[in-house]
Amino acid sequence: MFGNLVSNMLFKPGQAPLFDSPSNYGLAYEDVEFKASDGITLRGWLIPGDTDKVIIQSHFGTMCCRAGYTNEGKGWLKGYDEDIHFLNQAKYLHEAGFTVLMYDFRGHGESDTNSPPWITWGTHEAKDVVAAVDFIATHPEYKDASIGLFSICMGQGASTEAFGLENGLRTYPQIKAMVSEQPLDYPTFAKAMGLPSFVRGSVRKVMQKRTGLDLEAASWFPHTKDISVPTLVIQNRNDGYLDEAFVESFFDKLNVEKEMAWIEIPKKKNANQNRMAAYEWIGKNPDQILIWFGKYL
Repeated sequence: MFGNLVSNMLFKPGQAPLFDSPSNYGLAYEDVEFKASDGITLRGWLIPGDTDKVIIQSHFGTMCCRAGYTNEGKGWLKGYDEDIHFLNQAKYLHEAGFTVLMYDFRGHGESDTNSPPWITWGTHEAKDVVAAVDFIATHPEYKDASIGLFSICMGQGASTEAFGLENGLRTYPQIKAMVSEQPLDYPTFAKAMGLPSFVRGSVRKVMQKRTGLDLEAASWFPHTKDISVPTLVIQNRNDGYLDEAFVESFFDKLNVEKEMAWIEIPKKKNANQNRMAAYEWIGKNPDQILIWFGKYL
């Protein structure tokens, strides 16, 4: 019972409706779709700017989509007091001259659902990151553009794992830099949540049966060494699920030019909100992000 309940909360797809539009921010855009290597159709927005530099955003998981987070349809399980609008960062990136690709991971927003239909915290989603990069790298208008990865939470983990895939991100010299916000893998998150061992064990068994994956053992972390582009790491010190040693170890194992940006957002009313506050922060604090992408793209 507990295993199914918690598994549905953490891994069930379809919990992130698309609730916003670039037109609400005065941004012209194109609806686009492309396929991952396993045939899953992904959908997103292409917000045109200069053709020589493109930012690809990969969002956080389960409760999120390309537009950000909304309480719509969440019932009692609300993660934040208000909607979090990722189009805020699209707007400042566009104003700085970047083209922006925002897409939904499989099982989120308008993208197709994985088969079996469960979110894997980066394992299958890594293929989506590669597909998004390939979409830009083969696009007739942007094939010569420099690419920056704006990777948030699960998007960060999926991007890291994508660097380690055969024929993954390391094969795309167009990628010049990454912003990595709030690194966290599932085993570290489950521990930080304080789930009793019997619940974690039950979730583990349920998800192995559903996906064939041992999510307690599966982690993108070993692929940190495979990241091949300059990386800015952003982390809220008051994140309710922060494992500081994990974040510092991730940063230490980066074998590229790197910068660690510790931010300190005033505490909210619970651990989850303290984590999600950083997702709102990136839409309202562009300076470090624009400097980083501007330096390398």
